[in-house]
Amino acid sequence: MDDFDELVSSLTPREDNEAIASYQNTTAVACPACEDPFDDMVVCKQEFTSLNLDFEMDLCTAIHDDSVVLFTHK
Repeated sequence: MDDFDELVSSLTPREDNEAIASYQNTTAVACPACEDPFDDMVVCKQEFTSLNLDFEMDLCTAIHDDSVVLFTHK
């Protein structure tokens, strides 16, 4: 993703730890994968990362600097 830094600057940070960084899309930015607005962006910092999801949702994926980036659609 060429515009990753610009994308992050448009989102609200929610969590940042050794495994993930998560951001909330509070301004209806379009998903880089499907072009629909997404709810949250999760950057997986480790090779193996588990996510505990409270409910079923659609996910789009991308890669940035060898990290998996997930875009959630509730």
